[in-house]
Amino acid sequence: MGKKRVAKQGAEEALKEREELESKVSKMKEAGASGRHVVRGVAHVQATYNNTMISISDDKGNVMAWSSAGALGFKGAKKATPFAAARVAETVVEKVKKTGLEDVAVLVKGIGSGRDSAVRALANHGLNIMMIKDITPVPHNGVRPKKVRRV
Repeated sequence: MGKKRVAKQGAEEALKEREELESKVSKMKEAGASGRHVVRGVAHVQATYNNTMISISDDKGNVMAWSSAGALGFKGAKKATPFAAARVAETVVEKVKKTGLEDVAVLVKGIGSGRDSAVRALANHGLNIMMIKDITPVPHNGVRPKKVRRV
């Protein structure tokens, strides 16, 4: 067992390696954040009493962009307003435009006041809405009633 030698890199080799890395990084930035071109997707709109959340995914279910009223800086009761829902839809569409998304199926969940304005804002900002479906969960028979009070 002898001593191990550490090969030192020359200055020219280090510069060459760095240039290669920078060129790869610039190519990745040009391709966009996700690096893929998607034409069809699904917009999930969840409108609760307290917030409005929108996420857009491709056909396979991979989320490409999302946003919520709380993430945009709305606080308290203002998060559940139609205005906040419209702003959320606007930011999500801006994020997803880089991928070339055109057609969207909208799945709406919840009973908040931002439902309609979120769908309208998605349409107004250049997305072609193919379908709107309400997937709000509805209880079949509810919870078991309390037992009868005996006095």
